Amino acid sequence: MTDRAPVHELRALTGVRGIAAWFVVFYHIRLSIAGLPIGLRDVFAKGYLAVDFFFLLSGFVIWLTWSGRIRTGGMTSIPRFLQKRIARIWPLHLVTLGGAVALALVLGATGRSDPQFVFSELPLHILLLQNWGFTRHLAWNDPAWSISAELGAYLLFPVLVTAVNWRRLPSVALLAIAGALFIGLHLAMGAPTLGIDIPRYGLLRCLVEFTTGSIVCALWLRWRDLTWGPVYAALAAVLLAAAWVAGAPETLVVPAIFAATLLLLALTAGKRGNLFELRWTHYLGEISYATYLSHFILWKAFKLAFVSDATAVSPAKIGLYLCLVLLSSIALYHLIERPAQRLLNRLPSRSREGLGRGGHKGQRPFPSPNP
Repeated sequence: MTDRAPVHELRALTGVRGIAAWFVVFYHIRLSIAGLPIGLRDVFAKGYLAVDFFFLLSGFVIWLTWSGRIRTGGMTSIPRFLQKRIARIWPLHLVTLGGAVALALVLGATGRSDPQFVFSELPLHILLLQNWGFTRHLAWNDPAWSISAELGAYLLFPVLVTAVNWRRLPSVALLAIAGALFIGLHLAMGAPTLGIDIPRYGLLRCLVEFTTGSIVCALWLRWRDLTWGPVYAALAAVLLAAAWVAGAPETLVVPAIFAATLLLLALTAGKRGNLFELRWTHYLGEISYATYLSHFILWKAFKLAFVSDATAVSPAKIGLYLCLVLLSSIALYHLIERPAQRLLNRLPSRSREGLGRGGHKGQRPFPSPNP
């Protein structure tokens, strides 16, 4: 079952990434939306959990796309892997960080300041090292903390591939390892929510969930032709969600809920009528990295320009801001993200020739699912 032709993209996973990115947007603006119903506000208050889904999704697609290449190509394939990942995440991060610096300079020139903008920490943010235990708080462009954590996962991914081959382990062992990882994360955090103390626990969250995402990929490769797979994945997700509602710890059950949901989405990808494979949802997924990285600084700039009372923003102005995020995401994706990615990917790489001989050079990798 695992020796079929390579999968170029599971469109449903790209589509759900776009929806998740917008949950993060609403998480950051929820307290400023005038007249927002309490129930909906409480839903948006959990938007930070979309990042945990992104980490799982990232582990899934990168294992699917790169584990075989690194295992067969050895050390020579690792520089190319890291080159492509940096080309994917760094240029747009640098542009949005530049926007934050510009905003900070404008504030300074007008006699104002924002504790968000800490110039002494700027070098860490430029190098995407800000969430590796060097700081005690989020600064500059808050969402970029997860990109910093992802970079750590990328650097450790070749070690993971070299150390384990999930295909050689029975399914029950894979499930047990995933469960042990979740329990370990829960015990290590000892916190009521996954979003607490991000500078301290964010990297751990990423590494655990990224690794578990690779296990989910291995299970999908094994079960994707089985008719009962989606049923069991859906049942697991529902039972885990019920446990969460009943009071089970978020740090324990939510990553497991997302792992089961990810497996379900992968198993049902390509099915007729799949909401996440519609043209518009798929496009939202394509531009989701730009949405995720740009919306926070755009919100700060928007409030300075158009909002006098930041605690109560009218629905009309919220609609204007959301349109601005969407248009900015489209522009950043087409004018910055993709051109910069293509440019950096064309740079020489020691492993390029080897990948071409291996038959993977023409395969389009999954877009990164970074929130």
